[in-house]
Amino acid sequence: MKIAIIDAGNREQWDKFITSHKESNFLQSWDFYEFHASRGNLVTRRIAINENGNIIGAYAGVVETAKRGRHLAIAGGPIIDWHCNELVDKIFGDMKLEGKRLKCVFVRVRPQLELSDKSLKCMREHGFAKAPMYLSVEYAGILNLEKSEEEILAGASQGFRRKLRKAEKNDIDVQVSNNPNVMKDFCDLETKHAERQGYVPFTRSFLTKQFEAFAKNDEVLMYTARKDGEILAMNFMVFYGAEASYHYGVSSDLGTKYSAAPLLHLKAMEEARKRGITRYNLWGIVGQEETSHRFYGVSEFKRSFGCEELKYTPAHDYVINKAKYKLTKLVETVRKRRRHV
Repeated sequence: MKIAIIDAGNREQWDKFITSHKESNFLQSWDFYEFHASRGNLVTRRIAINENGNIIGAYAGVVETAKRGRHLAIAGGPIIDWHCNELVDKIFGDMKLEGKRLKCVFVRVRPQLELSDKSLKCMREHGFAKAPMYLSVEYAGILNLEKSEEEILAGASQGFRRKLRKAEKNDIDVQVSNNPNVMKDFCDLETKHAERQGYVPFTRSFLTKQFEAFAKNDEVLMYTARKDGEILAMNFMVFYGAEASYHYGVSSDLGTKYSAAPLLHLKAMEEARKRGITRYNLWGIVGQEETSHRFYGVSEFKRSFGCEELKYTPAHDYVINKAKYKLTKLVETVRKRRRHV
């Protein structure tokens, strides 16, 4: 088969191909890379085409200019038929060439591929080694939206159903918006949440630019729970292809008291079904044995939904500049240990 890999220049064709693959999500959407470009970052979108000019593979990446090492980050890609060895070879070869062209120290890939011995072997055979730090979520909680709300609730924990009943009795008002102005409230709440939980929040500019990029094509909604006018919790939801993604969420102490979060998720699931979406991604969870991990508590909350647990093939690096990469590996190994991630 004759395969050519070229730059993508057409949003409609790109998203049509990406969303035709059920495993894909917003990490490889056109608009996610419009967001990266809006921050002044270099982005690359590459498509593999056959002799008939049909797209048969694609990946998008962003150049991260971190002090520890400039690198090409490809999260949730490539989107390809992994059974076609010739195509896989071509795509990985092109990633390496793009990394060199963009003067990167390394290329980091977290493929949209379920973890298996076969997937790890594939990465090794193409010259990639496991990265010292993650790239996007590697372990996710997934709900099947082909099930009814009643079926999902039946599979949820008793604690979850109790919280939901409590929320329904608490006269909580849920508002939905795709107006980027809502990010002010989200960021104010996130700042307070970060102070309580002891982490560094994202900047308002970072979050607002993301929301704006997705809002242009009706791919995002903000869900806000209020009681007596006071904000209890907010969920930043992305709707793309076959997946609804719980991208970010924050709550107040009062929100926890009134159990607002479960209500927001059920409202988002309703919207996802209306859009014909079949999968609800709660995103990152950690192992039940990782009780000291800073995401353990929120992971247990997500498990209470009765979600299926999906492990993606973890991030792998292709090293271009070995000398400079040594610093990256050292810094990231130390950072991961300090952050308990």
